[in-house]
Amino acid sequence: MTRTPLRVGLVGYGLAGSVFHAPLITATEGLVLDTVVTSNPERQRQARAEFPDVRIATTPDELFDRAAELDLIVIASPNRTHVPLATTALKAGLPVVVDKPVAGTAAEARELAALAEDRGLLLSVYHNRRWDNDFLTLRKLLAEGELGEVWRFESRFERWRPQPKGGWRESGDPAEIGGLLYDLGSHVVDQALVLFGPAAQVYAESDIRRPGAETDDDTFIALTHANGVRSHLYVSATAAQLGPRFRVLGSRAGYVKYGLDPQEAALREGERPGTTPDWGTEPESLWGRIGSGGPPTGGESPATGEGRPEPTLPGDYPAYYAAVTRALNDDGPNPVTALDAAAALDVLEAARRSARDGVAVAL
Repeated sequence: MTRTPLRVGLVGYGLAGSVFHAPLITATEGLVLDTVVTSNPERQRQARAEFPDVRIATTPDELFDRAAELDLIVIASPNRTHVPLATTALKAGLPVVVDKPVAGTAAEARELAALAEDRGLLLSVYHNRRWDNDFLTLRKLLAEGELGEVWRFESRFERWRPQPKGGWRESGDPAEIGGLLYDLGSHVVDQALVLFGPAAQVYAESDIRRPGAETDDDTFIALTHANGVRSHLYVSATAAQLGPRFRVLGSRAGYVKYGLDPQEAALREGERPGTTPDWGTEPESLWGRIGSGGPPTGGESPATGEGRPEPTLPGDYPAYYAAVTRALNDDGPNPVTALDAAAALDVLEAARRSARDGVAVAL
């Protein structure tokens, strides 16, 4: 049975909208990008050039005035707008995808979840890093018991950006919900909760290191999970030497993986799923290693030390919107619920409180 494609309205055409959402929406069977909302003339031209059939709206209100013509709203606008726009969309009877963080507080996320449930509508949160190549590989290793009982999970999202770039993501205004804790921290916390379950205690250190920076740019979060696993999570724009993306230590073996999933870089370069061969794959030279033993020998780099190479599974960002499409067609579950996102926000709020007061926070 052939279904009519679902028509998508995309609010926002900055980094999130143009690099992630629009290309992935258009690459998904069963979805069509109908309208892009942006008031920026340059971004309007960019959207028309990349998607000649797309309609342009300058304000969200123009989009909501045509709610009956749409099947899904994707919110990729600045963080401060996520809750009001999602609320308006749900009240207009439209399913919603919201970029992370879905809200500034867990309470707001749960209120949105309740509204969506009351209206019988999908509300999904775009935690795309669940489909990173290294994360998928680690989930496989855990499912197969390769590491034994996991004792410690280290996850790093580090960059070297000694000069602030400015913009709302680095604004010190709390209303903007900026800073690395809520940006990259949303990813590393969500991944830790998916892998090892709920957190019982949170400790964090958060600093503003760079001259002229207004909000956190170097943050560490320590989670004690209810099952006893400890997660050490690092997000930083001030890392002159990058650590491993993952270092996972278990009773049987450890797994170490350097480097970032290649999908974001590919999307930024204009490559597209479905048209780019071997989408989401990385060369063997970047595979992680699994095993036990001492440090590298013979002048090897940390990435080529003890243990055996572990083939990295292909990253699969297209899987998210494929799952959203199935959920809208009643063929599968919501891939990331607002309650999932609220659990991560519980941790982020506790981390902010811990860093401010210098104490561990029980959840």
